[in-house]
Amino acid sequence: MSKYLIVISFDAVSAEDYKILKSLPNFKLLMEQGAYVKEVESVYPTLTYPAHTSIVTGKYPKNHGIVNNLKVQPRRRHEDWFWHRKHIIGKTLYDVAREQEMVVASLLWPVTAGAKIKYNIAEIWPNRSWQNQVMVSLINSSPKYILEMNNRYGHIRKGVHQPELDDFILACTIDTIKNKKPNLMLIHLTDVDSNRHIYGYNSEEAREAILRQDKRLGEIIKALKEASIFESSTIVALGDHSMFDVDKVININSLFRENGFIVTDKNGKIKDWKVFFNTADGSGYVYLKDKKDEALRKQVKELLLDFAKDSNSGIDYVLSSKEAEEFGADPECDFLLEAKKGYYFLNSAHKDIVEEVTREKQREDKDYTFATHGFSPSKVGYSTMLIAYGHGIKPGAIVEKARLIDEGPTFAELLGINLEQCDGEVIKGILL
Repeated sequence: MSKYLIVISFDAVSAEDYKILKSLPNFKLLMEQGAYVKEVESVYPTLTYPAHTSIVTGKYPKNHGIVNNLKVQPRRRHEDWFWHRKHIIGKTLYDVAREQEMVVASLLWPVTAGAKIKYNIAEIWPNRSWQNQVMVSLINSSPKYILEMNNRYGHIRKGVHQPELDDFILACTIDTIKNKKPNLMLIHLTDVDSNRHIYGYNSEEAREAILRQDKRLGEIIKALKEASIFESSTIVALGDHSMFDVDKVININSLFRENGFIVTDKNGKIKDWKVFFNTADGSGYVYLKDKKDEALRKQVKELLLDFAKDSNSGIDYVLSSKEAEEFGADPECDFLLEAKKGYYFLNSAHKDIVEEVTREKQREDKDYTFATHGFSPSKVGYSTMLIAYGHGIKPGAIVEKARLIDEGPTFAELLGINLEQCDGEVIKGILL
């Protein structure tokens, strides 16, 4: 058993980044003296919220319920995300740890708003005109803890901008390690993800973000030593998904509007709909309002398949609801669309069906991005990573392949607890 398990999610760091990580002092230390998995297959869709929920449940999205980042809300310009723990089906790693009277800390770990975690800074932001960040954070986190952290380190943060956000979380992490000594600590750092979205996968800005993550990892290791718990700790550095560069957007709802399935007002806002497409970036779900309308389903299928035949449509393939479920995605969808490399989806119903991504558009709307995720996890060169070091880890072990759903059962094994009804299995190759 590991007395202290520290799981650090480096959002959007991939298996392709190992060649950089091996050259950096702190990642190199963990890889050389610990164990790692060469390729970790993420879940479908390869998005932050489904992925992080799979990590702590050991389940596919279809079984834990977090099938997307975004909820299906056709009439909202900015949809709510699956922020709240209440949306997860079944128990999580942190639930079971708490039941075993372990101390748990979670810092910006997705889908933990309202969770019963002793030290919790939930990842959530205001999405209504009458809300503000202080309000939603206090309501959905551990109030005393988040006030304590904000009073000490709030001056570091500049909203959600990077690298300041991760620097704030790092400061909170170090403080929590030294003063709380949680048995399970879940940390989510997004510097690399943010910079890859804005500047591109292999941009210099993304590389600089990876260098900053190595320094943050070093600070966490230093804090464990200063707290005198390093020798009894296990450190896990992992990714949730990879990314691909993109330069074109597909607006499927504009296709539906042109064919009479969506009605918009003069400002492009959806007033009524029979069929709605909800983006998952590199993929996305099609939903019929009336699930019993088989004639409409047939009509939509024919439209999508005909559109996909155009080589410039950007559509890689169209899956049925049953096929989507077989891949672990949302069984409640009517169709799942996968984009070709270089393309991704947005939810607009009033723009061109296919449009170019430009810096000018990005300055006006942050939904325009130059690299993104959400694609099928089976795409070549699209795996993520996992490195483990410390108590319970086999030094020098290298595992060729594993799945994101295998991580939760492995962490439970390290903590000596039982995470039930997992789709994944323990990654025995990295354990003593």
